[in-house]
Amino acid sequence: MAQTATPVQLKQQTLSSFSAYIRDAEAAMEQTLGDGSPFLWSDVNTERAQQVRGGQVVAQFCSGHGPVKVPNGLIHDWIGASFIPGTTVEGVLALVQDYDHHKNIYRPEVIASRVISHRGNDFQIYLRLLKKKIVTVVLDTDHDVHYRSLDRVRWVCRSYTTRISEVEHAGSPKEKVLPPDTGSGFLWRLHSYWRFQQREGGAYVECRAISLTRDVPLGLGWIIEPIIQKLPKESLINTLEATRQALLAEAR
Repeated sequence: MAQTATPVQLKQQTLSSFSAYIRDAEAAMEQTLGDGSPFLWSDVNTERAQQVRGGQVVAQFCSGHGPVKVPNGLIHDWIGASFIPGTTVEGVLALVQDYDHHKNIYRPEVIASRVISHRGNDFQIYLRLLKKKIVTVVLDTDHDVHYRSLDRVRWVCRSYTTRISEVEHAGSPKEKVLPPDTGSGFLWRLHSYWRFQQREGGAYVECRAISLTRDVPLGLGWIIEPIIQKLPKESLINTLEATRQALLAEAR
């Protein structure tokens, strides 16, 4: 990739815009927990609720029809939902909190995974991620994850990346981990917000994924645009589908 696009560095102005977006998004999400709004995004729309209950993994932009442009960057805000019959909230949490085995559950996107620390509902985890579309990018990522129980059948979770470092020549003797916020700029930040609810017949799993990437430079849209435009949605759907399939396998 270095021969095709000039390496970029995350600018403070870009990060400040993302932080402001996150503050507003989190405030709005927290408000829905106490103002009588549906707990699940899938319940807001009857057709969507039927699709999810019928076994589809449904995902779309959380608002608008494309990424949000900020100085030198793009914010991708996607939300998705799935229903897993024959499982419980406890079963879902046991699977998603088994971070040492995420490399098996979520391959090929997750190459390596491990728990760094765990205390109660708080986890610090490491994931090595593979992003592949036209070009291949490997990222070393650290995440701060917190779970919260609302009642016996409803949980929420938020996950923040605390480090994203691009890895050159991954898996070879020449492997080199770049400093955070440098390199191709295909993923600078990723904040994920999960909702889990048990209902008759199974459990719902929803995730809102808000990520920050570089913008698309003039003349290089043909190679960069497919990566930063399509990967956020594909990663979200793949994560939800892999979770669903792993839990269905356990229920058999």
